[in-house]
Amino acid sequence: MAVSSEQSLATVFRQLSGGGFPPIVETFERGKTIFFPGDPAERVYFLLKGAVKLSRVYEAGEEITVALLRENTVFGVLSLLTGNRSDRFYHAVAFTPVELLSVPIDQVEKALKEEPDLVMVMLRGLSSRILQTEMMIETLAHRDMGSRLVSFLLILCRDFGVPSPDGITVDLKLSHQAIAEAIGSTRVTVTRLLGDLRDREMISINKKKITVHNPVSLSDQFT
Repeated sequence: MAVSSEQSLATVFRQLSGGGFPPIVETFERGKTIFFPGDPAERVYFLLKGAVKLSRVYEAGEEITVALLRENTVFGVLSLLTGNRSDRFYHAVAFTPVELLSVPIDQVEKALKEEPDLVMVMLRGLSSRILQTEMMIETLAHRDMGSRLVSFLLILCRDFGVPSPDGITVDLKLSHQAIAEAIGSTRVTVTRLLGDLRDREMISINKKKITVHNPVSLSDQFT
């Protein structure tokens, strides 16, 4: 398989099998688990549609979101990065309905050894994910839930935002419960805080899609 550094990850994933073992296409409803921590790391995933939440579950039962993956993102690659075959480190859950491509990890390892350009394609795809994880950690460092929510909304604008006449619309249908789970809060608290932001005309919500009218102003006032 010849790989150009300009190729998209989606194209690369569809070619990885070399025709022998085509990538598997899977769909998951919102809230369904893709893999659990401790599961064998047997496949690498590419997100075609929707959003996937990666989180860590700690002994006390607390679950912390470390990334919210968007379309055209690769994940499930820890074994590739460490060079050791290891079990899953994260809990991967469909944050919205999702569609995935998956390829056996052995095929990905083989392709990486044979095609140096593929390494750069993969790294380019992972760089945005690493930045977002750092932003999520900063978000969860806020003890004040209002600041935590605003930081999360700004991440959503960055990674899922679409310009609209009224500002930046997050191109995800988000329930208050889903937002609460992502930031370690409760649905009641998120509903109240979103209501406050809407009353102050910082955001609007239409059919579960949030529009941030002025992300810079929102950031200046609340973070």
